[in-house]
Amino acid sequence: MNVDWLNFTPWSSLAGGALIGLAASLFVVGNGRIAGISGLIGSLLQRNREGASEKALFILGLLAAPLLWGLFKALPPIEFQSGWSGLILAGLFVGLGTRYGSGCTSGHGVCGISRLSPRSMLATACFMLSGFCTVFVLRHLTGV
Repeated sequence: MNVDWLNFTPWSSLAGGALIGLAASLFVVGNGRIAGISGLIGSLLQRNREGASEKALFILGLLAAPLLWGLFKALPPIEFQSGWSGLILAGLFVGLGTRYGSGCTSGHGVCGISRLSPRSMLATACFMLSGFCTVFVLRHLTGV
């Protein structure tokens, strides 16, 4: 593994992680709910949408943040190495995985682990291991 020292940004990465933690903390303190993005989006698509306005505002903030950042600094180029078909297939698998795993990296990985939830620790270990295995198979065994 080689580190691209010219583009290595530990301080902005640390600041971004702190902002994610702060947003998740404020969401749970303000609403009493975990800031799991897949759960928030899933609940917005249901008929009984209790607390829909704050959930929609939270999701809107996630979408607006890169646009606001783009006002001050150029956004990095977006690259899809597998093409659009691979991106769509990956999105479907991630969506199914978050549904069957009852959460995603934000719900289990950020909020669950910070609460020392054994269920979230196991879920995070499972989807991280699945991701590692997927990358290994695709990059090293199939050459994609």
